Amino acid sequence: MNPDKLKLSVSELFDEVRSWREHMHRHPEPSFQEKNTMLFVSEILSRYGIEHETNVAETGVVAWIGADHHTKDQNCIGLRADLDALPIQEENVVPYKSEVDGWMHACGHDVHTSILLGSAVILQANRNDLPHPIKLIFQPGEEMNPGGASLMMKAGVLQHPSVEKMYALHVFPEMEVGNIGLRPGLYMASSDELHVTIKGVGGHGALPEKCVNPIEMGALWMSRVKTRFIEECPTAVPHVLTFGRFEALGSTNVIPSEAQIKGTFRTMDEIWRAKAYTILEDEASAVSMLFGGQIDLQISKGYPFLKNDEVLTSELKSLFESVFGEDQIHHLDLRMTAEDFAFYSQEIPVCFFRLGVGNKEQGITYAVHHPRFNIDSDALKMGMIAMCSIAFNK
Repeated sequence: MNPDKLKLSVSELFDEVRSWREHMHRHPEPSFQEKNTMLFVSEILSRYGIEHETNVAETGVVAWIGADHHTKDQNCIGLRADLDALPIQEENVVPYKSEVDGWMHACGHDVHTSILLGSAVILQANRNDLPHPIKLIFQPGEEMNPGGASLMMKAGVLQHPSVEKMYALHVFPEMEVGNIGLRPGLYMASSDELHVTIKGVGGHGALPEKCVNPIEMGALWMSRVKTRFIEECPTAVPHVLTFGRFEALGSTNVIPSEAQIKGTFRTMDEIWRAKAYTILEDEASAVSMLFGGQIDLQISKGYPFLKNDEVLTSELKSLFESVFGEDQIHHLDLRMTAEDFAFYSQEIPVCFFRLGVGNKEQGITYAVHHPRFNIDSDALKMGMIAMCSIAFNK
């Protein structure tokens, strides 16, 4: 598609796409409960005659343009967006502020979905010019284990027709609108949740010899695993072990019987990930034996690490430089955050890139997951141009 024609199509559709984003922003839904969002996406796809299927992995949508989903041996390109919101109370004062108490699209999934919907409309109108069939994936539950991507894959989203390669974008408020960031190879970490229950023997604080203090057990366990991680993790392997909650309801002179710890473990190497599990479990057993108490460790295995295909990312960088200009395309740093798009990256070549949505002059600077996160709406235009350029690229 001619770049000038594409930009004109995007400009003509912009107000409608912005209204879609604002509608979704006003009506956020939790992970795996995106029923109304799914129906909203379906209504727009139907309005423009785009073939699609709803209720994929319960609340997901899959659409096809220039593809026959009944043909098993046909290959296509996948473009993905996510639907769910976060349990955050919005603090923005805007006409499209969340109307659902305690919930907000604070990670920009309303942006991703509206961009993919707008792109779908343009691709459908120019489907005879597409060099490849396109599969549009609107997935639930990116924010919660086990990750909507894993469930969509189990539901067969990569087949019928087969997805040869896949792309996704993500809002990046740290980058000014009009810019895009990419990184070949390793980009984001795996993510596991640690849920620890420590059982001791409670009693009077003045008689510690008659008690088994779960607070001391937990503190020692955290210290020991941190030390072993530092000593045993290979130097070249990034990792994070963070404990964000330690709760024990005793008092100044009351030793509690039980305590809880919650934390996160992230890395970019599956061999080290497996070894780290062993360290966490071994130290739980060792500290339990030392004190005569019990540490129950539950590891909720989350998303794998995300690795962008080197060739695909290099090709996309060249494409974006030709479309937007070299000065607008940037190299990204490693991130220890996680993204369930990583599940797709374990199966097929992918590229996950960042879309600048910030605007310092307008005060749009808050990071994702912040109650005042917002975007410069012009980012919707650049996102649509980026996604359509991928689809029309030979």
